[in-house]
Amino acid sequence: MQSLAARTQCAGLAFKAQTKAVCRPAIAPRRQCKVLNKSSKGSSTATRRQTVVPEPSFNVPLGLLAIAGFSAYEGVTPLAVVAGLLGALLTFQATRVKFQFEPDALEVVIAGKENQETENAFVGGRNRWRYDTFINWELWWPGFPILVYFKESQTKPEGQIHFFPVIFNGKQLYDVMVERCGSSVNSLPKQ
Repeated sequence: MQSLAARTQCAGLAFKAQTKAVCRPAIAPRRQCKVLNKSSKGSSTATRRQTVVPEPSFNVPLGLLAIAGFSAYEGVTPLAVVAGLLGALLTFQATRVKFQFEPDALEVVIAGKENQETENAFVGGRNRWRYDTFINWELWWPGFPILVYFKESQTKPEGQIHFFPVIFNGKQLYDVMVERCGSSVNSLPKQ
């Protein structure tokens, strides 16, 4: 998430030589992230980050379902079945899986089980990773995000890789990842 100062700086001196297209979001229109204020009484909201939960997005699941429909129309049944099943699964998951960006860590939670600790079925442990353990992250492709990748050293010292389909608002996801985890190798805008 960008602060008001960072948004106004985009149109200001730092980007004078560039066109306005660089400053526009890759995905329009920009909607507000859901912000959960978990700060305790008396704590300053200026020094404490808020918990951010990007809104669900059905772009990738609907794209897969469109590919399935077109493939079925053209008679490519195997592709239609695979794309249709994957599209249906991701549509279901977009309604229940959430990325919860807490002040100090990213947690993947299931709707309705936000207060329960769920264990990762593949590597064990909780689906929660501190930002200071992130080695690298990427969002493919920022214009139409399909996949988010990050590597962290909390699960394994040599680094554990995670891939997730982007079933969230891509712009919100990108903004909060830049804010909490720092720039990725391919972060935008380029100067």
